[in-house]
Amino acid sequence: MKKTVAATFLFCILFSACSPRQKYEGITGFAQGGVYSVKLDLATRDGKILRAADVREGIDSVLEKIDNSVSGYNRGSILSRFNAGEKVVPDEVFTQLYRLSRKYYDMTGGSFDVSCAPLFDLWGFGFTSDSLPSAQKVREALAGTGMDRLTDTLVTDADGFASSRMILLKDSGSLPELNFNAIAQGYSADLVASYLHSLGVDAMLVDVGGEIYCEGLNQSGEPWSIGIDRPVDGNYSPGQDMQGIFRTGPEPRGVVTSGNYRKFYVRDGKKYAHTIDPRTGYPVEHSLLSATVIAGTATEADALATYCMVAGFAKARDFIESRDDLEACLIYEEAGQMKTWTSSGLSLELL
Repeated sequence: MKKTVAATFLFCILFSACSPRQKYEGITGFAQGGVYSVKLDLATRDGKILRAADVREGIDSVLEKIDNSVSGYNRGSILSRFNAGEKVVPDEVFTQLYRLSRKYYDMTGGSFDVSCAPLFDLWGFGFTSDSLPSAQKVREALAGTGMDRLTDTLVTDADGFASSRMILLKDSGSLPELNFNAIAQGYSADLVASYLHSLGVDAMLVDVGGEIYCEGLNQSGEPWSIGIDRPVDGNYSPGQDMQGIFRTGPEPRGVVTSGNYRKFYVRDGKKYAHTIDPRTGYPVEHSLLSATVIAGTATEADALATYCMVAGFAKARDFIESRDDLEACLIYEEAGQMKTWTSSGLSLELL
């Protein structure tokens, strides 16, 4: 009898030693004009159990830092003051986003361009509410955009100050205005993930306004399940009407969907989408309805999903197929029917 008890006790010790402790919890909050949601294992890699309240406070601090740096709606942010022509001291967030934005501008041949803030404002999709501009106004705004007019990296003076005039390659033309909306939320998801990594978290799904970073496995020991919304006009509730579901993990992945089915307006029976082609100055008109991109980071997925929506279905498909490090789901319209294309490494369960 004693031997049996001892053997059972030893088995329990061995079982406990071999089974990882798990303490999954969901944390939600408000950020960047929307909501964020984080699912994570509070049991860290070094055996500690984190307090959800402490983690939430840290996440809020990270997101507040980003808001104070690059939000165009926060009139006191570094970006707002920079766009107003003031001299500012750029922080790491502003500096990194400028550098990354130039990288994706070059990668996409100018299809991704954060210097097009005047165009977004002109069409009513930026920081103002104008809409339906004249061709003359579009030409004028277009003349003052393009990251090829600007320095590759953010220029600062000896005291660490930067200004919009200082990044002009030639001291002529209108001063540049920046809008990081096409990359900031993906970057935010990555920065929250980096904070969680610093705490010892290995399993997480970070969702900032629909831009996702995920890593590790979920509470059931399975890859994370992610849904792709059906890109129909008026589908304003994520997850309510889905086109399909796929799984990803445990490797780090950024997952971002861009589309024109939530941000648009109709004038005289014509739809004007929020995706502006920075090369023409006009909203795009093509068959691609939404682009979901899976990349190594949410920042890259965000930028390249935007590129796909500018490029259209054929060019976006060819671009994804040329990259071994990317997967994508492109939903497009053909002959009045909604169709779905997925890259070879993405297994999508259609609903």
